[in-house]
This record gives sequence, C-alpha cells and structure tokens, in this order.
Amino acid sequence: MKKSVLLFAALCVWTLMPRHFSHADNYFPTGTEGLLFTVQGSNTIGAHLAPAWAHAWLQQKGATNVMTQPTSVQNEMFVTGNIQGKNVTIAIHAHGSSTGFIGLLNGSADIAMASRSIKEKEVIALKDYGDMRSFSAENIVAIDGLAVIVNPTNPVDQLPVETVAQIFSGEIKNWREVGGPDRAIRLYARDEQSGTWDTFKNLVFSKRYSLSANAKRFESNDMLSKNVANDPSGIGFVGLASVNTAKALAINDNNTRALKPDVIYVATEDYPLSRRLYLYSPEQIKNPLVDDFIAFAHSRSGQEIVESIGFVSQNPTPLKVEKLNGPDEYRQLTQYAERLSINFRFKENDAALDNKARQDITRITQYIKNNDPSNIKVQLVGFSDTENTNSRADILSRLRASAVKIALFRNGIASEPVLGYGSNVLVANSRGSSRDKNDRVEVWIFDNKPTSLTPRTGQNLVVNIGNL
Repeated sequence: MKKSVLLFAALCVWTLMPRHFSHADNYFPTGTEGLLFTVQGSNTIGAHLAPAWAHAWLQQKGATNVMTQPTSVQNEMFVTGNIQGKNVTIAIHAHGSSTGFIGLLNGSADIAMASRSIKEKEVIALKDYGDMRSFSAENIVAIDGLAVIVNPTNPVDQLPVETVAQIFSGEIKNWREVGGPDRAIRLYARDEQSGTWDTFKNLVFSKRYSLSANAKRFESNDMLSKNVANDPSGIGFVGLASVNTAKALAINDNNTRALKPDVIYVATEDYPLSRRLYLYSPEQIKNPLVDDFIAFAHSRSGQEIVESIGFVSQNPTPLKVEKLNGPDEYRQLTQYAERLSINFRFKENDAALDNKARQDITRITQYIKNNDPSNIKVQLVGFSDTENTNSRADILSRLRASAVKIALFRNGIASEPVLGYGSNVLVANSRGSSRDKNDRVEVWIFDNKPTSLTPRTGQNLVVNIGNL
C-alpha cells in the first residue's frame, strides 16, 4: 500500500498510545506533524462539509492558524493548522463516492466519504479490512435530500418520481407535457463517479430507465445547480446543500403525499429522495485520530456544522406537524404532541436496528436527559410496508416500535405503550426500491397532561409486551 513514510511513522507512534481522545483535550500525540489523515470520496460531503468539520476539529484540538487551502487540482484541498509549533494537515479529495472506496483499498485514503451506502462488490473488495457494514466501520453522519431543481421561473412545482424518471430518460421532452411552458427540456446530471448520481439512479430510475445521452454531466453539485438556475429550460438534481438559487420541486412516490425537501421530511427520511451521508473507516486499520474525527462528526457540535452547511443534522429537534394522514388517533397527535426529527429504521429484512438507529438511541437518550425527563412523555409509533395481510403488517409495526422501546428502556428512558398502524401510512412505493422506508418508527413527545390516545374502532391498539 502506498503510504508516505511520514504518515507511516506517525501511525506507528499512534498505535503505541492510548486510543481515547476527549474533544475537550488540547492534545495530539507527541511529535505529531505533517499529514494526519486523508479523506477521499463524495463531492457532496467533500465540497463544504468535510472541510468545515476538519477546520472545527483542528481548532477544538488546540490548533492555531487553521485554514483551508485549495490545491491546483479541482475538488482537492488541504486543511492545515499548527500544533505546538508543528504544522499538521488533513487532505480532502472530493471526486465521487466510488473514489473513496478505491482510496481505502489502495491505501491512499484513511476515510471514505460516500453519499450512498457501500456496495456489495466494495464490501467484498475490502473484506481484508474487516466488515465495512459493521457499526464501527459505517458511520451515518448527516441526512441529505436529493433535490430535483429547476429554474425559479418554471411554473412546475411538483412531480411524481416516475415522471422525473421519464424526463431524465428522455421519454418526456417538453415542459408542456408536465404542465409547464411549451419549451424543450434540458437535462443536467452528476457524473458517473458521483454518489449523488448513484442515489438518483437507484431511487428514481430503479433499473427501469437509463439517463438520456443528451444530459450534460457535472462533477460538482454547485456548478450543476448554477447552470440549472440560469436555464429556464433546465432540470437537474443535486444534494440539498447545493440548491442555492434554483427551485426545488415537491416529489411524491406512487400516490403518496408530495413533499418538498423540508427539514422534517428529510430528517425523518420520509421525503422520497432523502439519503444518508456516510464516513467509512476500516475496522482493521484504526488510526485514533481518525476515530476521534468521526466521533466529532457524530457529536452535537459536528451536527450543528452539518446544519450550518445546508444539510440536515441528526440532533433531535421537536417539530410541530400541522397535518397528518392516517387513522383518527394518529392524527390527534398533532393536537398535543411534537414529532422529533428522527425516525428509527431497521436492517434490511430484519427487526434489528440499523447503524443509524443505534446512534439515534444515544442521541434521543441524551436529548431527553438534558430536557427534564420527568416532564416528557415519549410515544413510539410504528409503521410497516405492505404485507400478505393487514394483521401481519400491524403486528410487525408494533414489534418494531417495541424494539425501539426496549433499546430506550435499557438506556433509562421510559416510554408510553407503543402504537402500530401497519401499512396505513406509506411514505414510499411498496413495490419500489425504497419500500424499506415504510418500515419505520416515529418518535413523538408531549408533557404529562395527556395520558392516552383514542383507540381505533373501540379497540386499544397498544402493544404492551412484558409490561415494558
């Protein structure tokens, strides 16, 4: 593997030292100098978010004269600082998610940035580095909404996912076909290395469509957005932080409610084109400074930076919801409760909490403990994708809510008896590639005044397993 002699020497020093670094410490291993680590991959993360994290992390560690310096290569930069008279550097190369995993494999990167989850072929290629889907290797560090954007003067406000696919495949060629002006559509898309493109391809095309050869391709989200904003005929897709002066459309998926990429719907991943942003670090090659940097990205401070850049943080935020679809007792939640900006989701075809959900248990625990737990009631509401029978969907939705209840209980957080509404409120096409979005648990909080919800058709739907 190609590692600089300096980095190799530094790693040798680090492996002999304790592997815990407090964010409050003004501390680096003695003799630290030069390149600390390299972050490589997604332009969505690497353009603004990763440099902002690196800048803040170095400052928190006591570095002075911290600055971000672009290199002569587009989408590459150094974040530099001075520690006790010695210069330190974090290198960031943002050429697309796939390049991050290539960098891990060939040793040119310590962290892979990705705006989509690791692919099976990448897991296999990196198997000698440990399980890249494990809790320690895979880190969901932000939520992003894949925004479908048009020129601000375009009168079209919303589109179904299927129609977006038909537009970008070239089947729909004129805006008048979707309620717009009589004008040919011009397409703008991310390049093949991009995680944004990979996400769009999976969520929108679903192996049934392919991109028109007439689409203009971009390595940069911001450059794509600028071109669409200046083109009355244009349509493109970018990460949420790069909408800028373009107009984001509301999107719906197969008769579900059309949603714009607003904070509540992106944070809970209900928005059809929401996605997770990842940092991957191999289990078998642990650099304690890398571990500490990723822990900072997960922290409240790191998530505040996520929000300041224009993505959606994972810090729990109570939000008032004005309108809900679904059974009466579910809609009554809007009268006295607020919804937390976190949904719990699960491993594919499994009832076990996924890696994000495991982190979210800690986040919600800290949120409640910091906000007078004696005055907060927690209501967990489960949902399911469609199943063979409605009763099976109902049972699965309540069992998933019970799994979250148990995890919170182990952290000292009590909650109300769970509610489950099966497949009554779908947020994704149950036959599409995003159907797993329907398997979810919402978190609602309220004060001590309300004690119960009105049962549906006179029957209490509460599941109370083991008197938990």
